[in-house]
Amino acid sequence: MSGRLAFRRKGDFVVRLSAAAAFLLVWQIGATLAHSRLLPTFTAVVRAMVRETLSGALPWNLAITLGRVAAAFVVSLVLGGALGIAMGRWRWLDLLLDNAVTVLMNLPALVIIVLIYVWFGLNETAAIAAVALNKLPSTAITLREGARALDPLLDEMALSFRMSRWRVLRHVMMPQLTPYIFAAARSGLALIWKIVLVVELLGRSNGVGFQIQIYFQLFDVTMILAYTLAFILVVQMIEWGVLRPLQLWTTEWRG
Repeated sequence: MSGRLAFRRKGDFVVRLSAAAAFLLVWQIGATLAHSRLLPTFTAVVRAMVRETLSGALPWNLAITLGRVAAAFVVSLVLGGALGIAMGRWRWLDLLLDNAVTVLMNLPALVIIVLIYVWFGLNETAAIAAVALNKLPSTAITLREGARALDPLLDEMALSFRMSRWRVLRHVMMPQLTPYIFAAARSGLALIWKIVLVVELLGRSNGVGFQIQIYFQLFDVTMILAYTLAFILVVQMIEWGVLRPLQLWTTEWRG
């Protein structure tokens, strides 16, 4: 069984790699035929990435942006997850906060960012808070649905065995909530890094978003794509190297 699973995972990796290679090949051929400075070739973008990496500008700005992504990700996942579980478990709290969470989720990210900057200034705390606040409601809603889907029979079992609240949370609730947590985490990572770039573009003096703003003003599409591609590669590495293996490990008990 494990051999078949390993073979399937290897096959999935080959398919993903082939799809990525096909996309890059089409990009290279299309850009070569277009022969326009507004559509640089893939090799030109890679050369720009290497040049910026050797100068130290790309790693520096990438590290700053990833720090903001990590901080906002942790804040939104912890606070949004706790809020969502509480709303799913206690109906009165859900009725009290449902409208507020829905409004916050549908409020444009740009509006939240601008208001946070106006109220609290153009500083690092405001930047991270603006990003986390944009992601928090969707995390809360995802975990709320997970809390609503908890098996009541398992709650009764825990009650009959007089399990402590900590043991109930660890051994009864968390295994059932794991798929919802990872759904919120993976969607959150995809959303947060986009919002971080907007936050940096509007109110920070460093980071990938700030660099993209500079090269936008210069109409330098090659450098815009170089910074974008570098960040995409890092996010994909986090997805493939951290989130996917961690999800497989935490759900291994399901078989």
